[in-house]
Amino acid sequence: GVLHEDLRLLLDTALPPKRKKVVLGVGDAKMGAAVLEELGVQCQTGGVVAELMRGIRLHFPALVRGLTAQSAAKAQLGLGHSYSRAKVKFNVNRVDNMIIQSISLLDQLDKDINTFSMRVRSWYGYHFPELIKIVPENSMYCRVAKFIGNRRELSEESLEGLEEIVMDSAKAQAILEASRSSMGMDISPLDLINIESFSSRVISLSDYRKGLQEYLRSKMSQVAPSLSALIGEVVGARLISHAGSLTNLAKYPASTVQILGAEKALFRALKTRGNTPKYGLIFHSTFIGRAAAKNKGRISRYLANKCTIASRIDCFS
Repeated sequence: GVLHEDLRLLLDTALPPKRKKVVLGVGDAKMGAAVLEELGVQCQTGGVVAELMRGIRLHFPALVRGLTAQSAAKAQLGLGHSYSRAKVKFNVNRVDNMIIQSISLLDQLDKDINTFSMRVRSWYGYHFPELIKIVPENSMYCRVAKFIGNRRELSEESLEGLEEIVMDSAKAQAILEASRSSMGMDISPLDLINIESFSSRVISLSDYRKGLQEYLRSKMSQVAPSLSALIGEVVGARLISHAGSLTNLAKYPASTVQILGAEKALFRALKTRGNTPKYGLIFHSTFIGRAAAKNKGRISRYLANKCTIASRIDCFS
């Protein structure tokens, strides 16, 4: 609604000083309303003006001295580029792009870290198989494997460092005792270097994942605070990602939001005339997890209603 400075200057220069009875032909009704509001000049839009504009555009090189058809085409291309650039730059509805990319990367990292941790377990398990039962958690296992290295070199002096990693003195003591009576095979220093190097990569990926989750949390609190307060940042981000954008999610009815992510089950149920799914991605919300089995469907419907309202507040207000 605010008239651009260049356009205001152009109109001030082109229009006569006594402009009370001037009627301006404008191609766009919104621009006409803006000109009337800013400059008080009556504007006319419609079929005749559109035809005149078309004629001027067609014969523009002949009407303006020193302007060739080639330079006019270049000017039109430049205008198109700058218009598109401004549309992309100032599009408020595309701020959720970063959220969509972040949640996709987070899901991919979860899969990759899990796969790589399993590889470290099977690789280091040849040397120290008892460690898997004592430390079942993936990220912690990689840290412990990197810290221990050769199990034969583990001693009482290393107990303090182990306690810092596993955060449990009994568990650290169990690792030390298991290392002394382990059934694992001996391993060469070169193999240990490779295992430690790979463990370091997995640990750095795990640390990066924590940083990415914090970034996602801060981004969600800026873009969709109501939705993230209601169902959490991760589930909210998954809903936005699945819908394509926050605007798309806000346009969906509550019944669609409820089964978003369960499309396969829905179409299978429709095809076989079975029961349709009660929930999709919102199943991962803590509200549904805490509900009793008979109430999960009701809670899901209720939560989908509230998610729809929250996403509309975030998007349009």
